[in-house]
Amino acid sequence: MYNYITGKVTFVEANMIVIENNGIGYSVFVANPYSFEEGSETTVYVYNQIREDEHSLYGFKSKDERELFLKLLNVKGLGPKVGLGFFATGSMAGIVDAIDRENVLYLKKFPKVGDKLAKQIVLDLKGKLGGLNIDVGKNNDSFELISVLESLGYKSADINKIVPNVDKELDIESQVKEALKLLLK
Repeated sequence: MYNYITGKVTFVEANMIVIENNGIGYSVFVANPYSFEEGSETTVYVYNQIREDEHSLYGFKSKDERELFLKLLNVKGLGPKVGLGFFATGSMAGIVDAIDRENVLYLKKFPKVGDKLAKQIVLDLKGKLGGLNIDVGKNNDSFELISVLESLGYKSADINKIVPNVDKELDIESQVKEALKLLLK
């Protein structure tokens, strides 16, 4: 099993990158391939899935991302492509926080995650993600706040006007409350 691959990014596609190491190009599925720059040297922590009909590599920028991904794979009905979708649109802190708070609405925003799968994720993983090195209490990423407000039906133009005025040092729940007050003015 591979742990990580260090090499030059030679190709970037919509859902994967190719990393060249010692003359071999490894196709690695990643959550945000355009965050990698062609020609740059990088290290990707990988999960190697072996099935009868395919061998696939799934890559992550940190060991903790990969660890969270592996925990997600233990959930009944959640495969690697769905698991990778969590990292494309969500932060690790947001995912862990949603699981610990049983926030099914947040989990349902990810591709191919419905009500049943979101509840299964909470059931299988709540309280079991403590070993990951994630600061859940504070989330300086506005992406999660924007996602929550969009899921509540607010328009992007309105959201973008108020997000800079929300204190990013607050936890996500307090950020949402503050944002809603600003939107309702």
